[in-house]
Amino acid sequence: MLRNYLKIAFRTLWKNRTHTLINIVGLSVAFGTCVLLFLTATFELSYDNFHTNADRIFRLNFLSTNRDGTTDKGATMPYPISPSLKAEFPEIEGVTRWFDRSASVRRNNQTYNKDVRMADADFLNMFSFPLQKGNANTAMNSLSDIVISENMAKDIFGKEDPIGKPLQLRMGDAWQAFTVTGVVSNAPKNSSIDFDALIRSENAGDYQEFKTRWDHGNHDVYVKVKAGTDPQTLQRRTQAFMNKYFAKDIKERQEQGYPKNELGFQRSLLLEPLRDVHFDTVTTHGGGISRAYVYTLLLVGLFILAIACINFINLTIAQSLSRAREVGVRKSLGAKRAQLFGQIWGETLLLCFVALLIGLGLAYLTLPTFNRLFRSYLALSDFMKPVVLLVTALGFLLITLVAGGYPSWFVTRFNAVEVLKGKVKMSRPGLLRNSLIVTQFTIACLLIVCTMIVRQQISYLQQKPMGLDKEQVISIPVGNELNGTEALKAMRDRLANQPNITAVSGSGVNIGAGLDGSSSRMMFGFQYGKRDITCDWLRIDTDYLKTMGIKLLQGRDFSPAFSTDSSSSVLITQSMAKALGEANPVGKFIKPDNKEYQIVGVVSDFNLYSLHQEAKPITLQMQSNWPISYILVRVNPQNLTGAMETVKSVWKTIAPKQEFIGSFLDANTERWYKKEQRLSTIFSSAAGIAILLSCMGLFSIALIAIQQRTKEIGVRKVLGASVPSIVALLSKDFLKLVVAAIVIASPIAWYAMDKWLSDFAYKIDIEWWVFALAGSLAILIALVTVSFQSVRAALMNPVKSLRSE
Repeated sequence: MLRNYLKIAFRTLWKNRTHTLINIVGLSVAFGTCVLLFLTATFELSYDNFHTNADRIFRLNFLSTNRDGTTDKGATMPYPISPSLKAEFPEIEGVTRWFDRSASVRRNNQTYNKDVRMADADFLNMFSFPLQKGNANTAMNSLSDIVISENMAKDIFGKEDPIGKPLQLRMGDAWQAFTVTGVVSNAPKNSSIDFDALIRSENAGDYQEFKTRWDHGNHDVYVKVKAGTDPQTLQRRTQAFMNKYFAKDIKERQEQGYPKNELGFQRSLLLEPLRDVHFDTVTTHGGGISRAYVYTLLLVGLFILAIACINFINLTIAQSLSRAREVGVRKSLGAKRAQLFGQIWGETLLLCFVALLIGLGLAYLTLPTFNRLFRSYLALSDFMKPVVLLVTALGFLLITLVAGGYPSWFVTRFNAVEVLKGKVKMSRPGLLRNSLIVTQFTIACLLIVCTMIVRQQISYLQQKPMGLDKEQVISIPVGNELNGTEALKAMRDRLANQPNITAVSGSGVNIGAGLDGSSSRMMFGFQYGKRDITCDWLRIDTDYLKTMGIKLLQGRDFSPAFSTDSSSSVLITQSMAKALGEANPVGKFIKPDNKEYQIVGVVSDFNLYSLHQEAKPITLQMQSNWPISYILVRVNPQNLTGAMETVKSVWKTIAPKQEFIGSFLDANTERWYKKEQRLSTIFSSAAGIAILLSCMGLFSIALIAIQQRTKEIGVRKVLGASVPSIVALLSKDFLKLVVAAIVIASPIAWYAMDKWLSDFAYKIDIEWWVFALAGSLAILIALVTVSFQSVRAALMNPVKSLRSE
């Protein structure tokens, strides 16, 4: 019997091979897309879950409110907060500082650039990074101890045992000796904390200067609470701690009329769960991954799967009349309804299984491209995990039940007597079919609108004037091995006579996301009269304005002719002058860090960071104790490739052991918006797939509908109906459904995109024509799809049409 059922199933599928092909293509694309998107979303949601005590580990955040009432949340902590918390709260089991830094490592005259992070002794007992060699309780007891990862041990020591071996680290301008005391397992890819090596936080260059100061912060702090501790209760108890150690700051804020934060205080300490850190886009200045991005992946996968299932249901129901006689004969021969249901559902199971196999094959073949486009880390092993296989199997069964269950029930409900008498009549397309088609095109229109708005916003961000000229400027990371000031002087001297070079300068902050992958920001808050001032503190060198194309509005630029420029003079931006309340600030003095600086010039505003955030006022200074981290070279536009090669060859003479990772600033600024680019790729790919699948379904439905109206078309032509009138008749019902889909999709798309745009300080306005264009595109695609069959039917010889009936 089973063999007979399989034979009938194959015959039925082959008989309707056009519709079978459409279903297999639709479902296989949907299965393949869903597997990739769901695995990516699952990977993102799994961040930091591997830690045994992840539910007991928290990162500290400060919570306050700006003068305008907006929330100010930050994770940068002062040095004394860690020991004070551990001493005053017995429910805290461990505390560690965390410096996300890198350093040059040297052994046997060989230098390596590694992510050397600074932490405290509790780190190894708080987090689940097991030691392969060494003792977690003693590995970071001394300031000269260094714990290295398995990868770093392999890179530097090969097969040697690294324990007890010496290493040198570039700390500031000098090499410092360390001893390897442990080898720790590599951080998994789904870890928000990554490192090549760990040393004690007291090794930070400014530790001795700021270790007792509560008004200077430069690192994160993680705490681990004892089992059974309620985090909310502990968080409430820390308010007294904040009032004690930040009393001066809180008093100043109250006197200046700052509003209270959402908890009802001037400043509060928040405990952010470790599992939420990866999704924090506020304290990381846009560096985290928004949960909305992850849920978008899941939603897009479900949308595409829903469209494929809708196609299947609609096609199966539309074909039900052709199977009515078969069902009637089988019922008259004694077949029970359950048997008929099982047979027809079995055909669905067979078709879906073939589609699943093809879909998994497509997913595997497109895996490298998918990883590159979406910066994912999926591998074949991720497909073969027992949990993934189980979820895939259960999802497959659920889809076959949903997609095949209703059509099977619909077909088997026919009355055998009426079928055999030829009295079965299909009613006009009902609510279900129309609702499913509307749902399909609603999803397609939604994705089209989202794609257009995301692309508009990316284009706006990339083209918005930044207040500087980012074209033809090469940024070279100095690295940790060289002294930035000396490297800048050497580059200036060696490029002085090069015709391709226009200007050379240096900075402590890169513009855009450079190839070194690092970023930094220094901000100062201080009083100017009765005004509360917050500004970015930017280290630059002479010729910075010329190199970056920034306009000088008042006063003078920095110059080697003025010795005070490198010690007590500053330039400020227009917005900084406005914040100070000075129309002519040149000659005035500011005191941001207990030291007085004279303003010697005012420059036009420019964006130092991405347009996700509103630009802050900027103070530009040349103090020698602040390092030059990037060398900036403006080149002539006539020969950019040649200029880059010139800069690269000169850099090699200065740093022969260091890799050249210079890049153009315009490319750097584009990398600021890589997350938005990925989102745009997701939406555009999904919109393309959704439109393709929707059109395939609409094509099949139109084909079946026209076949069922062959006699009507013939009669109308005999009575004098024109080809255009018949095409309009056959198309209008489908076009009404598409118009309904546009009406439903437009407000949903507007709401979703308005929420997304709210994350940007600088954003586009959502224009009406976007919805009109998306709607017109959907109508045009649907019209072309349906008209192909409509025109073909309208041109058919009415004699043949009537004879065939």
